[in-house]
Amino acid sequence: MNKNELVAAIADAAGLTKADATKALDACCDAIVMALAQGDEVRLVGFGTFGVSHRKATEGRNPRTGAVIKIQASNQPKFKAGKQMKDAVNAALQKKAA
Repeated sequence: MNKNELVAAIADAAGLTKADATKALDACCDAIVMALAQGDEVRLVGFGTFGVSHRKATEGRNPRTGAVIKIQASNQPKFKAGKQMKDAVNAALQKKAA
């Protein structure tokens, strides 16, 4: 599913126009990004938790030359699915497989 398909699904489910659904989706994504940028966690009960994970600086190797390179420390966004989401996905996949 791409963004346009997601917007169409939101519009149908919520009875919105596609333009309003696009604004709502963009606002939701922006709010999550801003919260993560401030170091906060975003918990959506039943759906999952968005957070930030810190990666330490490490040394790696250039696969072509074998030279040692420094990989800088960075912050990585992460998502952990909630129990209800996991259960719903597993049930749907088991039903599909049967």
